[in-house]
Amino acid sequence: MRLKPGRPDLADYARFFDAPPATPQSPLRVTWAGVTTLLVQDGSSAVLTDGFFSRPPLLTVGLRRLEPSLPRIDGCLARLGVNRLDAVLPVHTHFDHAMDSAVVADRTGATLVGGSSAAQIGHGHGLPPDRVVTATPGRPLPLGAFDVTLFESEHCPPDRFPGTITEPVVPPVKASAYKCGEAWSVLLRHRATDRRMLIVGSAGAIPGALAGQRADVVYLGIGQLGLQPERYLLDYWAETVQAVGARRVVLIHWDDFFRPLHKPLRALPYAGDDLDVSMRVLARLAARDAVRLHLPTLWEPADPWA
Repeated sequence: MRLKPGRPDLADYARFFDAPPATPQSPLRVTWAGVTTLLVQDGSSAVLTDGFFSRPPLLTVGLRRLEPSLPRIDGCLARLGVNRLDAVLPVHTHFDHAMDSAVVADRTGATLVGGSSAAQIGHGHGLPPDRVVTATPGRPLPLGAFDVTLFESEHCPPDRFPGTITEPVVPPVKASAYKCGEAWSVLLRHRATDRRMLIVGSAGAIPGALAGQRADVVYLGIGQLGLQPERYLLDYWAETVQAVGARRVVLIHWDDFFRPLHKPLRALPYAGDDLDVSMRVLARLAARDAVRLHLPTLWEPADPWA
């Protein structure tokens, strides 16, 4: 961690909070609920990445055992207008992504889809075996109105809890129980419209993993990206945005996830990330490649294909 005090001021990036809003005519809507939690729905079918709503404070994460907050989970699902989901897809299994995933799946009748580590979280919660699916990398899964394909990815360094989860996770547990597990880039294709979006949950990529894939829109995780050398950012952009030919990018995983969602969002502190660096480099790359770059607005449905 760095000693630089304070945190970036989101007001400096107000012009980027301009993703096209969804309208009644939008075939698909994407709603961001912090970190890499994204609700993608077409009015009859819906999938959700992560579903992390508890957001325990830093001291709790560091000193106490963690367990999902049912009031916060239920409140956020109500805010999103969610009663049923086809699938919950943790992008990896650190607590700030997967801690609530099994609870959300249980409450919405969803299937929990991920790697073997995500399956252990589902088993620890007691989800029925037929609602816990271990995906095969690169193989599309039909989930509601979507074909969902998980591609192997990497966690941005440093990974503070590396490794895979090999036993069921039964909360309350320490944050270290939520090891990273398999990190994924998630490609969603809406079958009725052939609209495609790529969700990169962690700011890492495996060279060539997305070769030959196509997505109109990328929701690009940038957590810890601002602490990396510039070469890392250039390669990350090339292996994700450029690899799939996207023309619009929405940046996610920049918010302070130790702060509850009922309070105004703020960026992660400089000690843990540097949004200023990420925005400077990514805005330059987006301008070079004629890609529209946005920051999402909490709870507001967007139509990034508009």
